[in-house]
Amino acid sequence: MPRLVYAALILLSLIWGGSFYFIKMLLHDFGPWSIVFLRSTAGLLTIVVMMLALRQPFGFRTIHWVPMAVMAIVNTALPWTLIAFGETKVASGMASILNATTPIWTVVIGMLVFRSKTHKLQWLGLGIATIGLLVVVGLRPGSDTAVNLLGVASLIVATICYAIGSQLSKRLMTGGLSMYQITFGTLLCTSIASGSVAFSTEPFPFVQLAASTNILMTVGLGVFGSGFGYILFYYMIQKGSAEFATMVTYLVPCTALVWGAALLDENMSWNLLVGLFVILAGVFLSGRKTGTGGRRSAT
Repeated sequence: MPRLVYAALILLSLIWGGSFYFIKMLLHDFGPWSIVFLRSTAGLLTIVVMMLALRQPFGFRTIHWVPMAVMAIVNTALPWTLIAFGETKVASGMASILNATTPIWTVVIGMLVFRSKTHKLQWLGLGIATIGLLVVVGLRPGSDTAVNLLGVASLIVATICYAIGSQLSKRLMTGGLSMYQITFGTLLCTSIASGSVAFSTEPFPFVQLAASTNILMTVGLGVFGSGFGYILFYYMIQKGSAEFATMVTYLVPCTALVWGAALLDENMSWNLLVGLFVILAGVFLSGRKTGTGGRRSAT
């Protein structure tokens, strides 16, 4: 696996580490579907500018829009909405932790539904990364685990949507589309779908769009988290695998804590540093090649 894939993993985890905070802040003025519309539209404008600057073809006629729309709804619109709704019930930190179960669901669904082949190192890496996540969170017997079940359920369903969507993304890549075209098609379909629901079911406070805080949150969530972020995500799927790409969710709780230490002057405890090391070891093992001739089995 190319070294740039691992660099993309670290960079994307830093970008997505702040997403849960951005969502929490936007929930003060906007509903879940409205946030998805703002996020996807800002990301769409970003990818359009990038494609024009790099002279990348949009491929309107080559994109199969029906499967693209299905993938966008499953992998983007629904999970983004479920995460925003979940954050109305639970803390953003808890949301990022639950989101870290995505790689496990991706491997399981890939094996059961899409007949993807797995290997021992992959499962070992997932297990080690899970242990690292527990170290970061600091879970221990007797700790307070009382949470809102509806919020937790919505976040778990969001991770399952991510797992199915990432597997669909890998197969859509085989159609000859570039990662730019995949990102463009995904965000376009998501913007249309979420906007249709948002404007028909939620009050949309246009005046609040001009607030400086909301502008900053939208830029962070849309331009970086959706525009540049999805380019990195689809690059990892294209050059690596769907399972490896979703390993980013293991690092997001760590980077969320790092941003907290950098911007909010929060203390970085020993369990964060140790857990981060364990998680990186799990990610590395999961991405290792295995089998005859060093070729990794992947659908």
